[in-house]
Formats: sequence, C-alpha cells, structure tokens
Amino acid sequence: MIECYAKMTYYGIKQQSQMRIISFLPSATELVFELGAEENLVGVTHECIYPEQAKQKPRIINSVFDPETMSSLQIDEKITELARTGQPIFLVHEENIKKGRPDLIIAQGTCAVCSAYTNEVNRALEILEKRPQVEVLDPHNIDDVLSSVMIIAKRIGKEAQGEKLVESLQKRINHIKTVNYQSRPKILCIEWVEPFFTSGHWVPQMVEIAGGQNLVSAIGEHSRKMTIDEVILADPDIIIMMPCGFDTKRTITECTQSLSSNPKWQNLRAVRTHNTYAVDANSYFSKPSIRTITGIEILAKIIHPEWFATLKTPDGAFTKI
Repeated sequence: MIECYAKMTYYGIKQQSQMRIISFLPSATELVFELGAEENLVGVTHECIYPEQAKQKPRIINSVFDPETMSSLQIDEKITELARTGQPIFLVHEENIKKGRPDLIIAQGTCAVCSAYTNEVNRALEILEKRPQVEVLDPHNIDDVLSSVMIIAKRIGKEAQGEKLVESLQKRINHIKTVNYQSRPKILCIEWVEPFFTSGHWVPQMVEIAGGQNLVSAIGEHSRKMTIDEVILADPDIIIMMPCGFDTKRTITECTQSLSSNPKWQNLRAVRTHNTYAVDANSYFSKPSIRTITGIEILAKIIHPEWFATLKTPDGAFTKI
C-alpha cells in the first residue's frame, strides 16, 4: 500500500511538473512566473511583457491594430468600430497554439477589450486535437485577485508557494488598511482620457484600502463612460489618471494633449490645486495581477504622503501632472 501510494504521488508530481500551460491573461502569466512554474508556459499573449522573460515565450495572440501609434480617442474609435462590425480585436496564432499542445489554458472573463476573451479561447479549443482543461478567472475586487492566486497555484501543483505568496500580499495590504487615518480625501480615478471612463472592478477597493473615499464608481462594477459634468459634480480632492494599458509617461502625454485646453477640466479644484496624478496603470492598476498590491501602496503614498513617506514604490510608478 505504501509503495503504491508513493508511486501515485511520484507520478502526480511528475505530471504537474510537465504540465503545459497557455496563458491568455497577462496577470496569470505574471503569477505563473512568481510561483516558479515559468518552464511550464508554452504560450502567452502579446501583452505578456512582465517579467522580462515572458517576452521570450511563444505568442499565441496579437492585436489587430497597434495602439502604440494611436491616441486614446483613436483607440476608442477603433474598438467601437470593430465591435459595431463584429470584427475581432485579437488575432489567434494557430500554429503556436498547436505547437504548444497545452494541458491547461488560463483565460479571463472580465473584459473583452483588455485581453483575449471567449472567442479567442474557443478558437484555440477548436484547433487543438486534445482538449485541455480551461481555467477562467473573473476577478472584480482585490479579494478575488488573492483567490485567483490560490486557484492557479492548486491547478499547477504550487499550493504551498501560493499560500506563502497570499500571506505576504495580505500582510502588505494590512499595513496600509489598518492605519487610523484622520481624514479620507475624495478620490476620482479615471481609466481613459478621451472619452473619460470610470475606473471600476478592483480599483475602488484599492482606493478605500489606501485611505481614500472613492468617487463615482463602485467596487466590482464594470468601467463605463463618464462625462466631464460628472467629474465637476463629484468635486474630487485628488484626481488619479490611470488609462488602461498606459504607463506614467504616456498618460502624461495623453492628458497634456487632450485636457490642457479644456476649460472645464482646468477649472476643477483638484487641477487648480495641483492634485492631479498620473500612474503606471499598465503595471499596477489595469490588470487583476498580484502587482495591484503595489498599486495600493502607490495610492497610499499619493493620498497620505504624511503616513507613507518612507514606503518604497517602483521608480516612475506615479508623478504629479
């Protein structure tokens, strides 16, 4: 009996160590690397650029247009056009998927624009001879993000590493969350520049954890278009610009080009008092990754600099506009 159990355990571990994984979700790619299972990754998306080694993995999808060469308005118009005409946003690299022969596909159910969605995953399943397991992650708040860590950790045989990681992340959250703030400034996070979009899903909870009072959006809600009049009515103390997929430098460029000549924007109290910030949304806010915990720390430094002056955050993670 003991010998039989030993054999079962050995072959179970061996099977998990040989598991071939395709990730349709950048945050899942980051997590697989963090859990030490990067050798199992046989395919990732064009958006999987962190950590640096992820760029060396075979690409299984790409965008049908190049957002790097377009303004936020042009990107919005292009996506609207593709949705209206029923055209895909992403192209599937069928040959790389076939070569990958995945045992597990990790996908997402949160946003059809931000990353590969149902159509792309279904196409992958159609072209594969052997049907893999599919794990669909659909996080809408920070608690869901932490739960996703354990879901994937268990799937790939890294449960102990997952538990240790979640414990570490929760400790960092608690360090911010348990501070007895004397005041909670009104915070408005904006997810797109032209047109304005609210920052939904996990961002409102990030703001609340960081000691702010989140405006307009609610925890778990999808992002939506927002008018300048809504911004005026909310009258935020601090505005944080976090366009989906943009880094800090590009966010500043977009805001300068789109908002510098807008009198309604320039008359906002947060703008007049120089309390408008740009953050690296692509790294710390746009994706439901473990780096959203760094995003909480960034928000804490912005909202309560008196409390978190010594808290270390990545260079270039945020700046005043």
